[in-house]
Amino acid sequence: MSDALRPMESKPRLYEQVLDRLRRYVAEGGLGAGDRLPPERDLAARLGVSRASVKQAIVVLEVQGLVEARHGGGTYLVRDTLDVEPVDQLVERRRRLPDVLDAREALETKLAELAAERRTDEDIAAMDSALARMQAEIAAGEHGVEGDRLFHAAVTAAAHSGILAEFMRSIAEQITESRHESLRQPSRPTRSFTQHRAILNAIVAQQPRQAAAAMRRHVQTVAKVRLLDWDPEENDSPSA
Repeated sequence: MSDALRPMESKPRLYEQVLDRLRRYVAEGGLGAGDRLPPERDLAARLGVSRASVKQAIVVLEVQGLVEARHGGGTYLVRDTLDVEPVDQLVERRRRLPDVLDAREALETKLAELAAERRTDEDIAAMDSALARMQAEIAAGEHGVEGDRLFHAAVTAAAHSGILAEFMRSIAEQITESRHESLRQPSRPTRSFTQHRAILNAIVAQQPRQAAAAMRRHVQTVAKVRLLDWDPEENDSPSA
């Protein structure tokens, strides 16, 4: 019986194979955070692939916050391992992220406006506590993810709108993805903390317009992530 119609075998993108080799190189070489990877030209020569494929692999590592590519200074590990998320998962998140960010801007801008009109002393205390948590996390070298989550949850609660809170709960998982994506950008945790403080100041002062504007600026900053600049299919050729 002919096997011409046997199931197709998926072929990994070339840069995905480069990613796997880099992961093994870091593990077998005992490299850790702060160590420098070989130059792209050297990696391409040693792996027998184009520099474009190596560059695309490095971009994927940047997108995931695993390396830092310093202009003119090489590529350095941010963590002790290169536990790379499957590329197909990155592609899917990249596809849905713009819609999530649009929803966040629409919903959270209105929530901040309402919070400035309706907040109670207890609401303010909850937002203050969340910012203190985020600040402590950042000081400990973390991204401030839990403090960020608590702050946005406190703003939502301060709006005292059951329907809007339900909308936020309905996209909670996607919001979590966008939060992690944003806060692993270089210098982003500190910037987000500062923006949170501006939002809180406007809410405390009962200035709805200013609170909404501050939240809109913040969510627009959240939208500026390396993932959205990445083209999964760009420059994946086998040779230079």
